[in-house]
Amino acid sequence: MGATGRNTVRLTGTAILAALAIVFDYTLKFSGLKIPFPWMPFLKFDFTGVPIVTALLMFDLTSGTVTSIVAALGIIARSGDLIGGAMKGIAEISTVTGLAGGRNLSHRLGLGPGSSRILSYLAGVALRIIIMSGWNMIVLPRYYGVPFNVAVGMLPLLALFNGMQGALTVVFGTLLHEAYVRRVPR
Repeated sequence: MGATGRNTVRLTGTAILAALAIVFDYTLKFSGLKIPFPWMPFLKFDFTGVPIVTALLMFDLTSGTVTSIVAALGIIARSGDLIGGAMKGIAEISTVTGLAGGRNLSHRLGLGPGSSRILSYLAGVALRIIIMSGWNMIVLPRYYGVPFNVAVGMLPLLALFNGMQGALTVVFGTLLHEAYVRRVPR
């Protein structure tokens, strides 16, 4: 397949996975199947990030980023919540950026497949926790009126949520990618 064919496959695949992210968001929202985080029920676990991780694994970081942006725009269009949609987009972009960085680092270090996967998973989840902690310290006081010291006190639970959501996203995104690779010849 030539460069044009590969670009067409990448563009089409990215569009399909971005649409799937929106379908997951709408389906979970309107079915009531989003699972609230027990200690902060306004945070909910979802599967919107699964196609985003799959886009990264199938194509590249650009595809994962574009899929994240489309998902964030879909959330904003559905809910009218600019801040919430933007925060979801930032969370997913930070996850795939960490995954990609972890993969690149593991290749440079010459790690085997198992170690490479663990490093990339940890990097993706860790970057999500770090980035979202920083953004929450801006957004909670400024846009939601949470006193700064209360926002600081919320950080451990926010980090736990982002770690759990990031791990869920990475594991299921990887499983979806592996299922695709087993069934669809290159």
